[in-house]
Amino acid sequence: MAKWTKETPFPDLDDIQNEMRRSKNQSKYHQALKSTAGTIVVVAAIAVLVASIFLPVLRVTGTSMQPNFAPGNVLVALKTKDYVPGDVCSFYYNNKLIIKRVIATGGDVLEIDEDGRVSVNGLVLDESYVRTYDLGLCDIDFPYTVPAEQLFVMGDNRASSVDSRVQAFGCISKEELMGKVVLRVWPLQNFAYYGL
Repeated sequence: MAKWTKETPFPDLDDIQNEMRRSKNQSKYHQALKSTAGTIVVVAAIAVLVASIFLPVLRVTGTSMQPNFAPGNVLVALKTKDYVPGDVCSFYYNNKLIIKRVIATGGDVLEIDEDGRVSVNGLVLDESYVRTYDLGLCDIDFPYTVPAEQLFVMGDNRASSVDSRVQAFGCISKEELMGKVVLRVWPLQNFAYYGL
């Protein structure tokens, strides 16, 4: 609002009312801006919380799951307690979040022949997700019984994957699991839904 001095004429009533309206509108604008910013912050915090608790987002960095999951792929996992052979799961190993495929669950008896073909409870698995079979790094004795409440996991790239075939890696307990991969969201041309 302009200051009144002896040199300037006293503002008329219309000028004063216009200046008051402008000031009031400016105040409303600032309140709306603050409210919108607050709402955005709350929604973002909720989204991060939901994503970290229920829907972890993962970025593939290694080659152990090729050809199905390549470095740079972005995946969404779903927190669950139900895993069946064929599911791709995520878990922490040596402070690194990784993904592997569930091959067998607690109580299953597993065998892998010299060519890398996997049998669970006497039945050879139909592993259409594997491009080439390979025994890979393996120092466990067969037949191998998966401990209760644990999962035997392997990478799809059997020649280069370090997984449950190595004693130091071992089976994964269900408490260690972050979730089951349900979506590939990046790259967009390879978007895929893997089911719940």
